[in-house]
Amino acid sequence: MNSPPRPPTTNHLRGHPREFKQIIQAKSHNFVGREFVFTAINNFLDHHRHGYFTIIGAPGSGKSSILAKYVTNNPQVIYYNAELEGKNRADEFLINICTQLINQYSLNYTSLPDNATEGSWFFSSLLQQISDELEPHQKLIIAIDGLNCIDRNSQPPSTNLFYLPRYLPDKVYFLLTRRPFLREKSGLLIETPSQSLDLADYPEENRRDIQAYIQNYLTPLLYEGRGGQDYSPPLVGEGLGERSNLQSWLSNHQINEEEFSDRITTLSEDNFMYVSQIIDAIAENFYPESFESNQLPPGLEAYYQQHLHKMFPPKQDTEHSTDVLNVLIQQQKAISVEALAQTTAAIAQIIDTDEYEVEEVLENWLEFLQQQKIASETHYSLYHSNFRDWLGKQAFKTF
Repeated sequence: MNSPPRPPTTNHLRGHPREFKQIIQAKSHNFVGREFVFTAINNFLDHHRHGYFTIIGAPGSGKSSILAKYVTNNPQVIYYNAELEGKNRADEFLINICTQLINQYSLNYTSLPDNATEGSWFFSSLLQQISDELEPHQKLIIAIDGLNCIDRNSQPPSTNLFYLPRYLPDKVYFLLTRRPFLREKSGLLIETPSQSLDLADYPEENRRDIQAYIQNYLTPLLYEGRGGQDYSPPLVGEGLGERSNLQSWLSNHQINEEEFSDRITTLSEDNFMYVSQIIDAIAENFYPESFESNQLPPGLEAYYQQHLHKMFPPKQDTEHSTDVLNVLIQQQKAISVEALAQTTAAIAQIIDTDEYEVEEVLENWLEFLQQQKIASETHYSLYHSNFRDWLGKQAFKTF
């Protein structure tokens, strides 16, 4: 008979798996702001006995960093990242997460059952065992980053993503992140309290946090000197080269900090990935003369290339997709499905495109699009103008 689980304490926490420690550290590096998200999470945990809380956001909006920071501040949280190579399959998730639960809560299992990955039965059993032994003030929180990366072919189509439980025992919570998706194709059927926070619904907070993030690189760190605390340029060997190099670059190009911050904030369109890649590129002398916004650093190009590969998977008919994308690239403002279908037909001139076919393409690309409701129509545009401009330079006829 299995012995009851012991809730973790700070004395016997075993830490997160090695494959996740590096990404948690990297994603929470130079983290600032996002208090409105943490407040929403804490309110959800305080007002519900169990449930799912989901952070939704476009690529580069800071979802992964928010989750990594939360886990850093709450090390008892179980963490899993589906974005890492080989970690997007349901069987790998169940093996990893069940092992974490057994280790962290000292459950009496020397190995997983042979059929532990056949559905959610064993996973749910562990959650119930732990829930039964938690103290009233304790919670089991499992954070999963990147639901949009899950390989749905690794499990039956009628099951929840990663076999996440439809019902949850008391004091068990899931924190999830994912890119925009169709509600009817969420991949989750749950009957427990749930809440979603879409970062796009908080433009003022996002802009404020972007500005704080940039300022964090412009402000010399506080250090303890003989005369007490003082501001000083970073010292060699302290790992603060980004700040030092950025400040030197601004000085060499006679650009004041306020001007730089305002320009990068505007160009960022509230996208943290864009800002971090630009600042890294400046620190690495990618812009020796001056900053040209149409010259993308290698890291950002690689990021956009990943988007493109997902939009055009191998062995998929791309006839309509290419035409739809060409229209999106040429648009400066969001356009409606109806207008897009008509424009696609005019551009292609060789296919008979109707609205349904266009909608099907857009649904598959929803994570890379912005949606706006104007009157009774839904309007679409690519999530970032730099991504749109980069796409405009690619040769889509080769797909």
